[in-house]
Amino acid sequence: MSLLERINNDMKQAMKNKEKDKLSVIRMIKASLQNEALKFGHELTDEEELTVLTRELKQRKDSLHEFDKAGRDDLVEKIRTELKYVELYMPEQLSEEEVSEIVKQAISETGASSKAEMGKVMAAVMPKVKGKADGSLVNKLVQQHLS
Repeated sequence: MSLLERINNDMKQAMKNKEKDKLSVIRMIKASLQNEALKFGHELTDEEELTVLTRELKQRKDSLHEFDKAGRDDLVEKIRTELKYVELYMPEQLSEEEVSEIVKQAISETGASSKAEMGKVMAAVMPKVKGKADGSLVNKLVQQHLS
């Protein structure tokens, strides 16, 4: 089942169950996917869908951080709920140990030995973990292994 089919099914179910918050998030995700497809002029590939989902997730995480910093507890809860629903469509996340192994492998492949070569390592790691690990975690692990 494609992501769009899954979203449509979940949207119908959310309507039947009168889940307003879930329905709202699903509609936003669907709109983002459709806008991206229009922009590219073709059906989205799995990787392009993942890019859209990752962007949606990142936007909400950034909003959560800002609202939390501003003390807007009402909006923090709303964003946390939205995050929960967006994460339903994301691939299973890699553990810190799994990401660490990928980072070690990339360091040996690129021959990097200092923090000055961090960009090379990040460029090698990110395509492998796209959508499966947070970029800040990857960044932290690369810095740890290169120090």
